Amino acid sequence: MRVSPKYLGCSGLLLLVGVSVGWAGHTYTDSRTAKLQPSFEQPLPTAIPAVQEATTPAAVPSSSPIDANFIATAVDRVGPSVVRIDASRSVQDDTDPAKRRLFDRFFGQEPSDAPLDLPNQRPDQGPRQGPKQDPEHIEQGTGSGFILTTNGKLLTNAHVIEGADTVMVTLRDGRTFTGEVMGADPVTDVAAIKIEADNLPVAPLEMSGNLSPGQWAIAIGNPLGLDNTVTAGIISALDRTSTQVGIADKRVQFIQTDAAINPGNSGGPLLNAQGEVIGMNTAIRANAQGLGFAIPIETAKRIADQLFETGKVQHPYLGIQMVNLDKEMRDRLNQDPALGVKINEDRGVVIVRVMPRTPAEAAGLKPGDIIKRINQTEIVDVTDVQSQVERNGIKDLLQVEIVRNGKVQKIDLKPTALPSELE
Repeated sequence: MRVSPKYLGCSGLLLLVGVSVGWAGHTYTDSRTAKLQPSFEQPLPTAIPAVQEATTPAAVPSSSPIDANFIATAVDRVGPSVVRIDASRSVQDDTDPAKRRLFDRFFGQEPSDAPLDLPNQRPDQGPRQGPKQDPEHIEQGTGSGFILTTNGKLLTNAHVIEGADTVMVTLRDGRTFTGEVMGADPVTDVAAIKIEADNLPVAPLEMSGNLSPGQWAIAIGNPLGLDNTVTAGIISALDRTSTQVGIADKRVQFIQTDAAINPGNSGGPLLNAQGEVIGMNTAIRANAQGLGFAIPIETAKRIADQLFETGKVQHPYLGIQMVNLDKEMRDRLNQDPALGVKINEDRGVVIVRVMPRTPAEAAGLKPGDIIKRINQTEIVDVTDVQSQVERNGIKDLLQVEIVRNGKVQKIDLKPTALPSELE
């Protein structure tokens, strides 16, 4: 999909490049065709690279345990707490023949040269030319999740249960429960589910955030409905922004891993070598192999706690539109008569628009202001602004240091909750 800019809290307008991203799971299927709908496309390689003889041993992650069976040990520790989530929703058919044909072509029906059966055609008007479509049908999808508490609190992705009328949770021992969605946060793609059960196995969490590229990463989930599938790899990068991943409307800095993540893995845990949950598998890049992304467990747990407590999450909102500065961007902004200011710096973050009736407008922020620090922390790019504002919350004042017309100023403002229409 092509990502377009969107006003979202303090992040404002980000400079984006069109990329493809697929959710790591929850692909709905049509109950009438029972065929998996494609959630992403994988381009074929244009050439097969030549095989070169290895001259040095393959690198081993620095955190490699001595135990040769550490992956199996980690899976034994966490596997019982990983669940399968089956979500279903009722969908109204489109009765427009042209739209119906387009839907069928992309989502599993065999194309036919015969005219489509019209809903108002009577039997005496001739033989039917195709299968009759019900005005309403059921779509089903499968994702993953994991248990947080012995009394049935679960964590998964918001997109796994989005629009679902029914959520069924299946444990590894085969027991099935009806899940109650306690809340879902589309901004971070986190959802909280409760089932009525006791003495459940709980996934151990690693909340220290002590991660580094090269450490082992183990993914567990239900790809394509195949329960408790395990893949392993390494953490290939940290702090990938939502813009880099290709889902710019999220407020998450992702863990990147090369552990295989496939449709159906969404909501499942990403583990370290000790069998502790370090993240929640969420997305894959459709235009690259070996790139999966997980929400850090600190973020997912913080959001889930709020959802279990209140059913919603309040994200701080400033109401500014901003971009990262470089020489090219500086020159473009200086040639924009709508901005009406002269920018001399070529590093940092510049405000290009202040939304009306927002905390930023009330505090006196203006287009052309260059953000240098927030709460004494130096700002390098838009991600730094997002992190500081999110960390500050909506209860405390935010101190913003800016450069305006070459002079340093400090402005205090208090964020409000992100309006629901922007989520």
